[in-house]
Amino acid sequence: MADRTSRTPSVEPALRDIALWTASLVRQFPELAEELAPGRRGPAGSAPAPSPAARDEQIREERREALLLQQRHGLAVPGHGAAPIRLHVSDAIRDITDGVVELEEAVCARLALPRPPRAGVVDRLRRVVGLLDAIAAEPDLARHVRDEIRRMARRCARTLGDSETVVRVSGRCPWCDSVSLRAFPDRRAVLCVNPACVCVDEACGCQDDPAYRHLWPEREWAELAAAAGSRTDEIRAAMDTAAAPAPAPTDAPADAPADAPTAVPTDDSEETSC
Repeated sequence: MADRTSRTPSVEPALRDIALWTASLVRQFPELAEELAPGRRGPAGSAPAPSPAARDEQIREERREALLLQQRHGLAVPGHGAAPIRLHVSDAIRDITDGVVELEEAVCARLALPRPPRAGVVDRLRRVVGLLDAIAAEPDLARHVRDEIRRMARRCARTLGDSETVVRVSGRCPWCDSVSLRAFPDRRAVLCVNPACVCVDEACGCQDDPAYRHLWPEREWAELAAAAGSRTDEIRAAMDTAAAPAPAPTDAPADAPADAPTAVPTDDSEETSC
């Protein structure tokens, strides 16, 4: 089995992103079960009421779906009865569950390891992370694991309706020279959101996938600040500004600074880290 000292620099970005996206998926996947049953109704009159026959069939279908989820994935709909469940959420649960099972089995097969025992999604993800030292010896496998976990983590986040806060960072991207650097506090990372930006690292996903963006983790902020013409303390302030709770509305003083970091909502089509 490979150890950390045998890792090549070209595979490090993929390993870093595997850890990042896995942590996100481990944190958010359990929340999908809570989202299966809607917590509130839409505005009155927003949709026509189904006929009694259609309603009965819908309830039967939802009960079958809930039973299937419980049997296949060990997920019970909280307080399930006759209340409808969100089928798009159950679809996401099945897709992610099946994807994690297939990914772990593929990793074990590639590394000539025994077939992994049955386990829940979170436990399987942790077992995959535990194999990162061995995965590091197979760059193409590392990129495949990164791509799959990233895909599932982003589907999970979209299903939950998450919108990550983004904060502009001053300076220019060292690779494309555009003012497109953004701080992503949830990931503690800075990304270039310019779709045309491509770095010189052959192992970086931005080389061959337009959906990827180059990413600078916290340990590389000082190097980025020096190359971009910004400051490390500004990057840290941008992270903390977005992560802090929003203050109560007050009248801004006339001499308030105009160049404070500005938080903007994430455009899901705008960036994807490599």
